[in-house]
Amino acid sequence: MQTQLSKKFLSSQQGKMADSILRSCVHCGFCLATCPTYQLLGNELDSPRGRIYLIKQVLEGEATSQESRLHLDRCLTCRSCESTCPSGVKYAQLLDIGREVIEQQVPRSFFERSFRYGLRYFLTSPTLFNSLVKIMPFVRHSKASIPLINKKASKGRVLLLTGCVQPALAPNINRASINICRDLGFEVLETAQKSCCGAIDHHLSAPKSALKQIKKNIDDWSHLIEQGIDAIISNASGCGVMIQDYPHLLKDDPVYAKKALKIAQITQDIGDFLSQQDLSAYKIKETKNISFQAPCTLQHGLKKYGMIEKILTNLGYQLNPIKDPHLCCGSAGTYSIFQPKISNQLRTRKLSNLEQVDTDLIVSANIGCIIHLQKGTKTPVKHWVELLLN
Repeated sequence: MQTQLSKKFLSSQQGKMADSILRSCVHCGFCLATCPTYQLLGNELDSPRGRIYLIKQVLEGEATSQESRLHLDRCLTCRSCESTCPSGVKYAQLLDIGREVIEQQVPRSFFERSFRYGLRYFLTSPTLFNSLVKIMPFVRHSKASIPLINKKASKGRVLLLTGCVQPALAPNINRASINICRDLGFEVLETAQKSCCGAIDHHLSAPKSALKQIKKNIDDWSHLIEQGIDAIISNASGCGVMIQDYPHLLKDDPVYAKKALKIAQITQDIGDFLSQQDLSAYKIKETKNISFQAPCTLQHGLKKYGMIEKILTNLGYQLNPIKDPHLCCGSAGTYSIFQPKISNQLRTRKLSNLEQVDTDLIVSANIGCIIHLQKGTKTPVKHWVELLLN
């Protein structure tokens, strides 16, 4: 794709990156076939290729509008297009740049800014969020029913990322993760209560707040690595893919660039970590049929295609065939709050595919997907690690 970005913008690192990404796009349109919003709306401006054109026009100095911002807002950032693209276009990175520039040129209303700030603060404040769950327990996905075990560590130490809302909404996910790691011989440390990975701020157009949180995480976790942490484990693929983006977000930072790379290298999805362990003790005696929903952050962000499916199959589970497993369920972090109509349509389609074959259980690998899917079905939805303790 030919570009004529403004000289002022091209002189910045952000501009050079945007120009490189834009030039890598060859207009092939392969992305249209795997874009959830294009599949629903049929509007090219709600496809990756269309959004790339919108961003290109803005970066070349053309006037933009609230409508252009809306088309970018409608993107789930599922990265399915990146998995499909034969040219390797780094669409998500370009989208971040485009959103930031358009936000500056077409500021949101005071109400929108206030609501976004309030949501960011609420979701990343465990004390406040936990208070809501106590007052309104029906928002909880499940109660803590898995008792924690203690075993002597013999293999090493790992740090478990507990997440922002997961401890309150679905405590069994962390409890199952801790028990399995302890059972396998690892000492498990947990992150501090207020230790968001930075994804919420990053995706709600608050890059400065996101970088502040990311740097704090890097400082805290680097200290633990120096003390002998063998791995950082994420049982929420959304958090995992955000941490893998740390090196990109801090690549020009003289203090944090190398530290960010080290953090990304040592961080693993819990599926990655457990696939390296002997899980024979968790094999089931009687085959059970389940439907697995692969989160976009796992398959398109982390590129872990079929990883969890292989683990579950090896343990004796029969996985139901799922139509269009590459398409998003509509959760996408806070997307379901800001784009509820599209989000619900995507959930309905995903559940139809997951329940096409009768199943007693749906499992996933990301808290956002689990909560979102459960709202649309009576079939229990759990994290796959919970199965290992049944």
